[in-house]
Amino acid sequence: MNDFDAHLLIVDDDERIRTLLQKFLMRNGFLVTAARDAAHARRILSGLDFDLIVLDVMMPGEDGLALTKSLRETRAVPILLLTAKGETGNRIEGLEAGADDYLAKPFEPKELLLRINAILRRMPEAPIDQTAPKVLTLGTIRYDMERGEMWQGEDLVRLTATEMQLMKIFSASCNEPISRAKLVEELGRDRGQAQERAVDVQITRLRRKIEEDPKQPRYLQTVRGAGYMLAPE
Repeated sequence: MNDFDAHLLIVDDDERIRTLLQKFLMRNGFLVTAARDAAHARRILSGLDFDLIVLDVMMPGEDGLALTKSLRETRAVPILLLTAKGETGNRIEGLEAGADDYLAKPFEPKELLLRINAILRRMPEAPIDQTAPKVLTLGTIRYDMERGEMWQGEDLVRLTATEMQLMKIFSASCNEPISRAKLVEELGRDRGQAQERAVDVQITRLRRKIEEDPKQPRYLQTVRGAGYMLAPE
């Protein structure tokens, strides 16, 4: 596996850490989806497969160890645990639960990156015919998450640079609303109402390429009070 093709799931109840990790790992070439707790992670995992999960141990509700044990009953996906407890006993407990590695907080992001790459390099290559394509279906539209390409039948749908960025952002958080302010930030724009209105314009243009009826969007939805959400089939 090429490390830079990997899709990672970050699960941490601390929004600041979750956001920092997502941005850092995306800058280093990974496709990254984030979940705020175990329940949220389960919903995401019901519809997507991942190459590796970075999972915080100390979370309200179901903690990381319990989620790891549960996932190991049905999944072989590598799991890297993050925790504020760095004692040997805690590390052994995490590994016994089924984790592939264990990193104590606070940690250097570069160390996390090295550990992720080391785990992915240890994973056996899946036969080509058993490798699930990372493609989202939006009616007659297919979006290839790895290549960042959109297709309608055999025809490539031409996307602007901003539309390509938006699709990458939305596809990493399917079925989760993203606020206008967050989209502005992810696009690397200055904050402000003018930029948020510019995002609205870009969404309208993108809908024309995705939706059968852009005025009644089915896949790129407006979530009242929360922003926009990509809801593939």
